[in-house]
Amino acid sequence: MAERSLTRIHSLLESLDEALLSSRNELLILLSRIESRGKGILQPHHLLEEVEAIAKDERKKLTDGVFGEVIKCTQEAIAFRPGVWEYIRVNVDALAAEELTAFEYLKVKEELVNGCHKDNYVLELDFEPFNVSFPRPTLSKSIGNGVEFLNRHLSAKMFHGRDSLKPMLDFLRTHEYKGKITMLNDRVHTLDVLESVLRKAVDYLTALPPDTPYSQFEYRFQEIGLEKGWGDTVERVQEMIHLLLDLLEAPDPCTLEKFLGRVPMVFNVLILSPHGYFAQADVLGYPDTGGNILI
Repeated sequence: MAERSLTRIHSLLESLDEALLSSRNELLILLSRIESRGKGILQPHHLLEEVEAIAKDERKKLTDGVFGEVIKCTQEAIAFRPGVWEYIRVNVDALAAEELTAFEYLKVKEELVNGCHKDNYVLELDFEPFNVSFPRPTLSKSIGNGVEFLNRHLSAKMFHGRDSLKPMLDFLRTHEYKGKITMLNDRVHTLDVLESVLRKAVDYLTALPPDTPYSQFEYRFQEIGLEKGWGDTVERVQEMIHLLLDLLEAPDPCTLEKFLGRVPMVFNVLILSPHGYFAQADVLGYPDTGGNILI
């Protein structure tokens, strides 16, 4: 019985180096043709066109050898091993290949498109600080449901005691827009005062029609400690106050999500349309192409 043995899979760079040694003259002809096109970025069908354009004997030697496998996985969604992408740059004059990092590869593409590379204007977003205090989901069902997972985590912390609700009070006291407090002013400084003020507000609003605009009771609310962020009518203000009272009594994820969803926090919308490529560290697959990003 023949013994089975494991063989190491060659990387793309190793395969290309082997092809450069075994088919040096044929590859020199092919790479010179590719370079003469004057295009910085070639699609897979462009490469295959150049392969088909060379003489039959040279073409057969290339496609039947190691280079045939290399050309098949060049800029295609095929990898030697799942999720592994390699970026190779070939020096046509020296017939030498070198491996590039993802950052170097994207930098070269920018240089080809823009004609230069501006190192001072590379946008890098560091989300690492958010990972310091944020909980990490352990169940696969939580992936894609980050807001729901975070609300469950926050509401669970609120169950630990009265003091665990103080971060909510601090948030409502400090939340502002362009220097103006939007939720609670300095008259509300403890949780007991907050609960008392909310109950006074409910009693006051009960006597008003539901569609009464906020401007008609704005000054009364400021006197007891409430600012403009609670809603534009009596009905909406009452709904939001009841949500917060429910949270103070018995926190739960759904109520927390509804309440935070009504707190005014989106004041400006920025639409970015990046023309190029952007990527995320340690993510498998192609870098994403630019689309509209709402911030």
